[in-house]
Amino acid sequence: MQLSEYSTDPTESIEKEEAEEIRLKDLNKIVELQTRLFASKKKSLLIVLQGVDAAGKDGTVKKLFAGLNPLGCTCQAWKAPTSEELSHDFLWRIHKSVPAKGWTQIFNRSQYEDILVPYVKGSLHKEKLHSRLDAIRFFENFLVEENDTQILKFFLHISKKEQKKRIEERMQDPTKNWKFDPSDLEAHEKFHEYQNAYEFIFNHSKDSLPWEIIPADKKWYRDYLITKAVKKCLEKMDLSYPELDSSLGLPSLSE
Repeated sequence: MQLSEYSTDPTESIEKEEAEEIRLKDLNKIVELQTRLFASKKKSLLIVLQGVDAAGKDGTVKKLFAGLNPLGCTCQAWKAPTSEELSHDFLWRIHKSVPAKGWTQIFNRSQYEDILVPYVKGSLHKEKLHSRLDAIRFFENFLVEENDTQILKFFLHISKKEQKKRIEERMQDPTKNWKFDPSDLEAHEKFHEYQNAYEFIFNHSKDSLPWEIIPADKKWYRDYLITKAVKKCLEKMDLSYPELDSSLGLPSLSE
């Protein structure tokens, strides 16, 4: 596959106001489903967000967290590995942060950074990258089979033009200066190299859990699609509240 074949603009005939109305309804449903997930403690949900710099990963997390109960949901933003993490296998730090039963975990970046960065920098041979993708496929399937973890993987697909616009906003808007990092400029210069790296992942992960490529030039459409996908996933998990053990009897409470 080639990412150039996928639009970065909305692919549905839907207006922003209608999409936002649907998103808010879906978010309300997610709140109730997530409470069932946390109460039952039988399954878990891992949401993986990937995309080039300024693709909207932080904004997506903010929109999702607006409806999720922090009692049963956490977010992990992955940065460059520390010296301790580098002394272990590349999945060591990831495994420690996967969700326990009942929990929802959002990964802002993920284990796939250990494919992307070496691919762009040319620091690992393709054979090693293939080996890592095999390890990730096994790791994800292991989480599904061993801990009943449902995994959603979203690639936020933006154009180079939109990335440029967002990076310029970070530099020019005082309320967004804190988002700017000099590495953003390098990432923009290597936009096509990162696109190639993602294509490498997608094309060599055909037997892995599927990716959803989200057109993300319009933030409202991105949020609408991801919220809809999360709701659909939670509904398929067939979640229910645990019942009281009838064999214990119901104690009488004094007034």
